[in-house]
Amino acid sequence: MYKIKVNDKFDYSVEKRDADLKVNGQEITADIRKLSPSAYHIINNLGSHSAEVVSFDSETKSAIIKVNDNLYQVTAKDQYDLLLEKLGLSNLNSAKVSEVKAPMPGLVLKVFVNESSEVVKGENLFILEAMKMENIIKSPADGIVKRLRIKPGDKVEKGQVLIEF
Repeated sequence: MYKIKVNDKFDYSVEKRDADLKVNGQEITADIRKLSPSAYHIINNLGSHSAEVVSFDSETKSAIIKVNDNLYQVTAKDQYDLLLEKLGLSNLNSAKVSEVKAPMPGLVLKVFVNESSEVVKGENLFILEAMKMENIIKSPADGIVKRLRIKPGDKVEKGQVLIEF
């Protein structure tokens, strides 16, 4: 079972078992055809709809879906998300990150940020060369760089603190 929220306004309970689909307890008999990896054609209650997944974030279980030229922000929670929420553990993944440590020993080739730089989750921080491979280290969370402990050419050890937020 999934709890779906559309545009932060509308809530739906969705169950899918084999070919059966229930929305808010009512069985839906829609004809859904996949046209491409992100495009679908849906016929439901004699209505024809074109749907396209514009973007999808599997980590937050959210997507932007375009249906008949209208955009919808959709978020989903599965049974495990609901259980964590019920137990009061739902915000464990959103913990603040205070530092970035070296994931392996290596050589810092390039640093993309400066002290006081504002970074977003997934933004490139620096390039670490290890075993003749260049690894781009990305920000694990949104934040502001408080202290930069590295510069290009520095050799680092695994677990060494490189950036403080």
